[in-house]
Amino acid sequence: MTLDDLTQRLRDFAAARDWEPFHTPKNLTMALSGEVGELIALFQWLTPEESAAWRTDPAREFNVEDEIADVTLYLLRLADVLGIDLIAAANAKVDRNEKRFPPLPR
Repeated sequence: MTLDDLTQRLRDFAAARDWEPFHTPKNLTMALSGEVGELIALFQWLTPEESAAWRTDPAREFNVEDEIADVTLYLLRLADVLGIDLIAAANAKVDRNEKRFPPLPR
């Protein structure tokens, strides 16, 4: 499945539930922020070693994957509602970052 396929699936999901009126940039941004907060909470009090070993706890592994999915879906839906090509925007940002942060000399 591509991002375009997933975007269409989300459009269809929202349309089937008549959620489009609620999927405003403000609401989607707030929902995205809430999901990022839930992801943060999963790592909040862990040591760096514990956070790197997140897959060793099956419950944490499930919850991290679930929250990453929520963040991804809200971000994709927001980009769609705003008419932003997420891949193009991300590539443009990496291009700018490559100029701002040149590689270290080796």
